[in-house]
Amino acid sequence: MTAKPELSPEKLKEIEDYDRKIFTSDQIVRWCPGCGDYSILAQMQKTMPEICREQGIPRENVVVVSGIGCSSRFPYYMNTYGFHSIHGRAPTFASGLKISRPELQVWVITGDGDGLSIGGNHLIHALRRNVDLKILLFNNRIYGLTKGQYSPTSEQGKKTKSTPHGSVDYPLNPLCLALAAEATFVARTIDADTKHLAGLLKRVARHKGSAFVEIYQNCNIFNDGAFKSFADKKVRDDRTLVLEHGKPMVFGKERDKGIGIDGLKPVVLDLAGGANEADLLIHDEKTSDATLAYLLAKLEEADESTPVPVGVFRAIDKPSYDGLLDEQIEAAKEKPGAGDMDALLSGGETWTVG
Repeated sequence: MTAKPELSPEKLKEIEDYDRKIFTSDQIVRWCPGCGDYSILAQMQKTMPEICREQGIPRENVVVVSGIGCSSRFPYYMNTYGFHSIHGRAPTFASGLKISRPELQVWVITGDGDGLSIGGNHLIHALRRNVDLKILLFNNRIYGLTKGQYSPTSEQGKKTKSTPHGSVDYPLNPLCLALAAEATFVARTIDADTKHLAGLLKRVARHKGSAFVEIYQNCNIFNDGAFKSFADKKVRDDRTLVLEHGKPMVFGKERDKGIGIDGLKPVVLDLAGGANEADLLIHDEKTSDATLAYLLAKLEEADESTPVPVGVFRAIDKPSYDGLLDEQIEAAKEKPGAGDMDALLSGGETWTVG
């Protein structure tokens, strides 16, 4: 793989002095007041200085790529290079950029409509190829920019402008899709849980390979309160399960409930009622077998007694597509050399058109 360029002492000092302001653009943020996107943007701007310092990345090597939708206005508000591309194609633009410029750290911002409908195929292949991209999917279970139509993640029966009698579609589970595509990093967080969100962004930045994060994001205009039953601060401890590698799956304000397994079905165990702690599942995000991660991704679909897992479901190491391609190109150059484009164009049979 091409070696990472060495930075001058002056550039390293510049990176050390980064703060939130340097990643905040001069553009007016044009989201509805109260939108969950504000929280995600704020945490991204706050954590990027730390990410750059930790990895020695200059700001000009950070790129934000988006498709179409409310979330896709993100590149305007980050003071970095970026693309506001076309509907569903952000992973494609980002893949080409990362392959051609491996020193860049490339973030993809998409939504449940942009990334899972017209962009679904592009997302799947970016993930299964293990391109070194940081993909953040804002899931508000609605089309917000086009004023409230149902999306691929909307619940069955959802009444919207495009489904006045209720949607008959079965909703798509973004995490199950990412796991099935063999993404090497799969996680979930909530827009309102800023501490958890910030910590997850830092972990995403460290990962080499396809990183996919579903962010539950409230659209207070067209789908307000979609996640209130578990994301609201008053009930979050009892209704969410924070996944921590190597630790038992315990949740609840009093830490009195946990997750066990019955065959292939995760079940809630009442520790206060005498359930044995030895029966609790231990979270292993580093296993190459994604079966348990898949079961956890579907846990919230069981019933209201089961918690909604957040955190890292899977984080494994595997050579990235862009890295393997770079190595292949370097190996190909060793025999005939790097080649000469001018000689190629002017050699052989050529014609001059008058």
